Amino acid sequence: MTEGSPRRSPDIDRAIEAVWRIESARLIAGLTRTVHDVALAEDMAQDALVAAMEQWPVEGIPSNPGAWLAAVGRRRAIDALRRRASLERKHGEIGQTIAAETTAAIVAASAPPADEAELDDDLLRLVFLANHPVLSMDARVALTLRLLGGLTTEEIARAFLVPEATLAQRIVRAKRTLNEAHVPFEVPAAADLPGRLRSVLEVIYLIFNEGYSATTGDSWMRPGLGEEALRLGRMVAELVPSEPEVRGLIALMELQASRFAARVGPDGEPVLLLDQDRRRWDRLLIERGLRALDRAIELGGTFGPYTLQASIAACHARARTADETDWVRISALYDALAEVAPSPIVELNRAVAVSMAFGPSAGLELIDRLVDEPQLRAYHLLPSVRGDLLERLGRLDEAAAEFRRAADLTRNERERDLLLARAASASATSEDA
Repeated sequence: MTEGSPRRSPDIDRAIEAVWRIESARLIAGLTRTVHDVALAEDMAQDALVAAMEQWPVEGIPSNPGAWLAAVGRRRAIDALRRRASLERKHGEIGQTIAAETTAAIVAASAPPADEAELDDDLLRLVFLANHPVLSMDARVALTLRLLGGLTTEEIARAFLVPEATLAQRIVRAKRTLNEAHVPFEVPAAADLPGRLRSVLEVIYLIFNEGYSATTGDSWMRPGLGEEALRLGRMVAELVPSEPEVRGLIALMELQASRFAARVGPDGEPVLLLDQDRRRWDRLLIERGLRALDRAIELGGTFGPYTLQASIAACHARARTADETDWVRISALYDALAEVAPSPIVELNRAVAVSMAFGPSAGLELIDRLVDEPQLRAYHLLPSVRGDLLERLGRLDEAAAEFRRAADLTRNERERDLLLARAASASATSEDA
């Protein structure tokens, strides 16, 4: 800022940030359709953002900021494509075909703006591009938050507690991989759509889960990630409104997010489900979640894993107190989930439900079948759940040992403190007995 220039308003900066979060995905999607290169498209979108940061504080925010950004981005794209065409013409005959394609892209970029339906189609294409199976799961998560969430590299790195340079390299490699693999900017064919959509939902729920229960660090939750996953889920639901599992995922996330405020104590310590003050649960999110679940059921078909998990979350949401929870129904829903999406994690959760419905001995019998499961050997919740059941059975020394083992396995500092406290409590109770 030069001497004598007007002081920049923080309100303008917040407004620009809000507009970017809302408009960036559609902007990048439309530019990707034009230039056929998501990395170049994002560069053009970033140029438009820089222009907004320079001009809006002086000229004011335009009445249609999304259209303003799109116009600037398209001009940047045309300039870049013309430079590319000029360079390719200098290469003679070798570049003729490519130059012709570039000229066609310039014409496309100069055409009138796309209508709302076409913009939605572009956005759906970008959703599938960012979650293409050619990319690793880490890359899909990073690219989804970057391109669709509008988050900065710094924000994503901070959310997942990885170095910013590492995250930046991950995003660059992901874009290069898409380019080198010539991944088309398109909605998958009908035969491939279910599998590709599952991949998209898997990424969104992974982001949500990291917000709901942080894997590492000294915070029990990262609500910002949960809120971002909800926004992404709602975006996908608007683009594919007839897919029941999309509604099921939204229902699941809404219902789980309703507990955010009750999941931590005054000092940020974890508060487990049965100990939560249900008056702190967000009734609006619960109502929205239940409506989304009803919509998933109305759309018909066999219940998928997200709709089943949302049905389980609904049982908790409908119970006014922990004692009123319908654990028998939850246990039956986990039986169905184990059929639809079998996994050791599902079996572990099913064992918890069985223990609550039919007693800790019944749950422990199921847990003991999982102790040699390779996928669970380093999973801290297996000894944590086993310790809980042993404690309920009065086998306190064994319970304390399991809690200590779980504490050694977790990478979350808040969770480690909770588990060590439970181990100490079990040991103290055992000594007093």
